[in-house]
Amino acid sequence: MLDGLGQLATYFGFSKVMGQLYGALLLSAEPLSLDDLVVLLDISKASVSMNLRTLEHMGMVRQVWVRGKAGRRKFYEAETDFWQIISNVLSGREMRDVDRALNVMEESSARLSKAMPGMSAEEKELAELYLERIGQMQSLFRFAQLIITSILAKAGDMDFDAVSRIEIE
Repeated sequence: MLDGLGQLATYFGFSKVMGQLYGALLLSAEPLSLDDLVVLLDISKASVSMNLRTLEHMGMVRQVWVRGKAGRRKFYEAETDFWQIISNVLSGREMRDVDRALNVMEESSARLSKAMPGMSAEEKELAELYLERIGQMQSLFRFAQLIITSILAKAGDMDFDAVSRIEIE
């Protein structure tokens, strides 16, 4: 199961270790310490620590206090509200990537347009093709931006267990 979650994490652009750590915490009945995770997954403490910080930042795990456990060990548990996790990822990483892509395309279009007066007829024709294709990609990314924003705006009110179909108008 943990290897499968590691592979799934990799598929979505996260590290395998992040998937395994989240899976270990999700499947644990009790919070686990850094040392518990090192032993369970047989990976370095540095790797566990670094990846746990990333998972914390994404809102996928949280540090918890465990009563009766002595020492300065930190314990962690998984966020089990999957919609909250998806919202965090969409509003953070995904929206940032879409915004970054749109900025790169806008800058590229502006540079290309500025350079066109000094181009030969053949180069201008190619530049116009590039501008058209960049425009098409910008439309797609603006649509993605709209979809992400719409999902995030509507999701708080939805009962996902009752959803059987979604219509986009």
